[in-house]
Amino acid sequence: MKKTALIMAGGRGERFWPQSRMDMPKQFLSLTGDGKTMIQLTVERIRTLVELEDIFIATNENYRELVKAQLPGLPEENILCEPIGRNTAPCIGLGAEHIFRRCGDALMLVLPSDHLIKYNSIFCQALEDACAVAERGENLVTLGITPNNPDTGYGYIKFDPSQTLDRAFRVERFVEKPDLETAKSYLASHEYLWNSGMFIWRTSTILANLKRYLPDMYEGLERIGEAIGTPEQEPVLEREFRAFKSVSIDYGVMEKAENIYCLAGNFGWDDVGSWLAVSRIRKTNEFGNVVNGNVVTIDTKRSIIQGGDKLIATVGLRDIIIVDTDDAILICDKDSAGDIKKVLENLRICNKYQYL
Repeated sequence: MKKTALIMAGGRGERFWPQSRMDMPKQFLSLTGDGKTMIQLTVERIRTLVELEDIFIATNENYRELVKAQLPGLPEENILCEPIGRNTAPCIGLGAEHIFRRCGDALMLVLPSDHLIKYNSIFCQALEDACAVAERGENLVTLGITPNNPDTGYGYIKFDPSQTLDRAFRVERFVEKPDLETAKSYLASHEYLWNSGMFIWRTSTILANLKRYLPDMYEGLERIGEAIGTPEQEPVLEREFRAFKSVSIDYGVMEKAENIYCLAGNFGWDDVGSWLAVSRIRKTNEFGNVVNGNVVTIDTKRSIIQGGDKLIATVGLRDIIIVDTDDAILICDKDSAGDIKKVLENLRICNKYQYL
């Protein structure tokens, strides 16, 4: 069965401010030190499984030119621009409609554009295994990540180790981000995985589940699908998509559906959720610092310093994040990295939209 991919690339990456901006969000930045952007790495790692002509990018109109510039071989009609952000269920539904009408009942890999994978060959093998399960009937398959700590920042997947299909486990339920004690119990049970947000299914399977659990959205998606390739494509997309409720695929489908399977992933996954991830994905020096740009450090340890041509000198710092751009500087304690979004909220309140 033909393999296709939908890469979701509409997010803003606000926790990577001030480097990530509305006109240049995280997925279009290079954070790994090799000059390749996150979306380029995402496409590159699945090219052994999916032809470029069968890869679709779900984004918004503001990022169309960025996608074209960073993925020059991608067919322009494979750039699916949402008129407005409506969370992952409408995004995935739109992709499924386009793929089904272009390729028929194909396998569909759904991947975020802003995750990093350390071991690409192991990752691709996991996708191959997931495709085999998805192809065997109306199965919804997800890749879970084997947790190595009781992290409270991820949703979890509870699986039944006694019920398997090939290498996949039957999913019992999806659970929201837990508190620390609950996360510790999940880790100790060895029956929970982190929810990676990566899915594999047949286009017919996901469309059937959208029809069952989100019927109003499905009807709108069908009207969009019928208009693809006609002069009415853009007006219908604009009208129908804006009418969709904002709902995640987890809440709208996965928490209710049957025949859900997960494979445990151990391929060096990182969701690169904040500046703290830079210490995990970049080499640190002998003092535990990650330094980029024209930087001098004196008695500075375990810090992230991201600069450019302007000299940044630090003295006596511990566990600090410094990010310098042309028009903004972020100085943040590592323990407060999760609150960077509050800066953006304040900028909106103060009408300082030029810094967003």
